[in-house]
Amino acid sequence: MRNMTLAVLCVFGFFSATIVASPATSAAASPAASLSPPLWASKPDIKAFVAIEDGRITEAQKSIDAIVGAKGPRTIENTLVPYDDATRALDSTAYFSYLMEEVAADAAYRDAASAMTRKVSAVQTDLSLNRKVYDALSAIDLSGADAATKYYVTRQLLLFRLAGVDKDDATRAQLKKLNDALTEENSALERNIADDLRTTETDPAELKGLPRDYIDRHKPGPDGKVKITTAYPDTLPALKFAESPALRRRLYEAFNNRAYPKNKDVLMRMAATRAEIAKLLGFATWADLNAAPRMASTSARVARFIEDVETAARPIMEREYATLLAEKRKHDPNASEVFDFENSYLSEQVRRANYDFDSQSVRPYFPYAEVRQGILDTASKLFHVTFVPEKDAPGWDPSVETFEVVEGGERIGRLYLDMHPRPGKFTHANMVPVKDGVAGKQLPEAALVCNFPQPKGEDAGLMEYGDVVTFFHEFGHLVHWILSGRQKWAGANPLNLELDFIEAPSQMLEEFMRSPQVLQSFAKHYKTGETLPAPLIARMNRASAFGRGSWAAAQNALSAISYEIYTTEPGKLDLDRINDDAWRKYTKVVPIPGTHFWAAFGHLGGYSSAYYTYLWDKVIAEDFASQFDRSNLLADGPSLRYRRTVLEPGGTTSANDLVKNFLGRPQDMKAFERWMGEEFEGETKMGGGK
Repeated sequence: MRNMTLAVLCVFGFFSATIVASPATSAAASPAASLSPPLWASKPDIKAFVAIEDGRITEAQKSIDAIVGAKGPRTIENTLVPYDDATRALDSTAYFSYLMEEVAADAAYRDAASAMTRKVSAVQTDLSLNRKVYDALSAIDLSGADAATKYYVTRQLLLFRLAGVDKDDATRAQLKKLNDALTEENSALERNIADDLRTTETDPAELKGLPRDYIDRHKPGPDGKVKITTAYPDTLPALKFAESPALRRRLYEAFNNRAYPKNKDVLMRMAATRAEIAKLLGFATWADLNAAPRMASTSARVARFIEDVETAARPIMEREYATLLAEKRKHDPNASEVFDFENSYLSEQVRRANYDFDSQSVRPYFPYAEVRQGILDTASKLFHVTFVPEKDAPGWDPSVETFEVVEGGERIGRLYLDMHPRPGKFTHANMVPVKDGVAGKQLPEAALVCNFPQPKGEDAGLMEYGDVVTFFHEFGHLVHWILSGRQKWAGANPLNLELDFIEAPSQMLEEFMRSPQVLQSFAKHYKTGETLPAPLIARMNRASAFGRGSWAAAQNALSAISYEIYTTEPGKLDLDRINDDAWRKYTKVVPIPGTHFWAAFGHLGGYSSAYYTYLWDKVIAEDFASQFDRSNLLADGPSLRYRRTVLEPGGTTSANDLVKNFLGRPQDMKAFERWMGEEFEGETKMGGGK
């Protein structure tokens, strides 16, 4: 019943404690589930993959047949149990195929995974339109059921109706056809992005300003040229540090033309498909349909939220822009505007000049291996679990690491880390579920798929501070998945929540990477072993506060792009106009001509009209963060209350209730507004002052 393109969430110790779980989430009455062996070998086998996936689909179909064939009154046992069994089998199928689409080294294997994603999505669509299953679920007597079960059934029935299960046969047939097409379009969109790794050639002299280890990794070839790809560890540091504006512009153009022109046709077809689905279901636009099961509930509220953020962010953004322009005028006195390819570089120069902070100064304290262990240790202390490496565990690539998650001596889940770029792999950073957690039946599993620098030889894989924050953000998705994985029902995992809440727990954890208490526990100089000095952390925190208004404005522009694409009549859709108009309306940075950012904006597939989720959840995240003790972020009280009230329940209740249960009230924008304007207060909120 869930949109499987959103089953990917675009983001570790030494203590254990007794956690008092609510009755809805406790597994105490159920036998312990066990971890099964990983499904893949070091060299994935396409035939075995297809056999596993087809077996799961067959298993799901048997459960669906059991629902339809059940006699007598509808009960939890004869209807909801087989429905959830089918959900669990189909989820596992979709998770596995989606993961292999992202990570398989062999193009033929990725093609097989894409085909399987389409196949399982078609089965899920059939289930979402199965009137007999819907009627059976509707007829269950829930009077004696627990609150989590009641919520689960109520939520599933809503999603059935939003899928069109109550429409006539002809309409349901057309909806199935359209949903199958949408699955193919989304797969094509993402494959086009992943497969389009572009290369820019440059003279070594143009690398001036870049870190020494970056230059060492980019030696000239026989022709004397240095090759820089559009992979994140290649392009993003160059945009930030390279002194050559010509190089930065060429790299920016290459990066923002990935998947162009291929994805133009794909996005146009996708928008038309979604618009037709919405109209068949009685909604004016896809954005209206897409908002219905979310916290926002209506597209009008999404539009209001975008304008509310615009009002809050603009004064701060304009002040920051004036600072960027003044910095540019130091070298170009006649400059009247800042272009998008200059933004990252000029922001770095401002942090050096105005805040006495050079981003390169902290990179030696963030070698990948130590960051990874530090994040494992931090999550362990915060959530009272331990991460135990599984020695010699098979992975889909030799670089993949596997860990068991242990609490009180009991295994409660498994995670996989696939953290470095390679050809054909997903190019950003996300968490991909692998298995739902079900009390007494199956332990939760999930994978991180990221693109951080890889240590090789004397190269320690030094990370940008922003990469460290991204790592903990994505790990937050993973922890949420694992800690919520002892539900009674597979379908009550976090994806059963309103999907515009899904980023909030991870965004809250970003604040922990500003704390000296946290950073000094793992940030050690890769050569000297020196701990990251507190004065440098304070300067870094102050400098990193610069640009938050601009970040919010840019996120708002992206939110507006995703919203307008799916509220515009498909025949009148002009992707370049929507893109450029949004950047000009919500930001002051000028887009350079000849780029087509939207072509590689993969969220237009999964999140579609709901990219606002990131800002919506940032508001909630800052509200959450305000409840922690800034001088001791790892204190047990707030962290255990947060685990119990926000993470462990998974999708057993509404996100609005989760927020109220932790905050004692609905969220508001006060903490977010303070966060945006912190640079001008002269102090940091979490992690020390000037």
